[in-house]
Amino acid sequence: MNTDEQLVQIALDGDLAAFDELVVRYRDRLLRFLMTRSSCIADAEDAVQDTFVSAYRYLDSFNPRWRFSTWIYRIGIRNAARQAPQISGKDVELQHDSDPLHVCISESERENLWLSAKMTLSSDAYIAMWLHYVEDMPVKDLAKAMDRSVTWAKVTLHRARKRLILQMREGVADAVGGTSYG
Repeated sequence: MNTDEQLVQIALDGDLAAFDELVVRYRDRLLRFLMTRSSCIADAEDAVQDTFVSAYRYLDSFNPRWRFSTWIYRIGIRNAARQAPQISGKDVELQHDSDPLHVCISESERENLWLSAKMTLSSDAYIAMWLHYVEDMPVKDLAKAMDRSVTWAKVTLHRARKRLILQMREGVADAVGGTSYG
């Protein structure tokens, strides 16, 4: 089985099947991620399609010293930003059947965590958390994908974790009658 970087080189040599393999590897993951950045699934699907078209068009600009996943997510983030205005948990009431997070995570504490994250964190902090914890992207790669410094990524992840912990504790305190944990 070829690595992503090997598939890029094979695709650059003219083998379209190699690029198709990259699409198969990343389509669902990228769609799941872009659904958290889009107002509806159609916008996310459009952003995924635009991402792969751009990736193919500019495949020769791929730098093999970075991971392909970092490069493709960076393109995806830019394409999602060009789509319709983004939604945030503060602006809309999340409906169980239309929430993009419902599609990609089960009914569990993780769902509550990601819904809280979406409603509590800035868009950039949410993206950083998602890429690091859901997509398992190393800090260095998520910084590159978001076009930020590694220091920014580390600080953002640290602050986002602290803010989520505080938010979750406040939610528990409210649920048990106002006791604070903090």
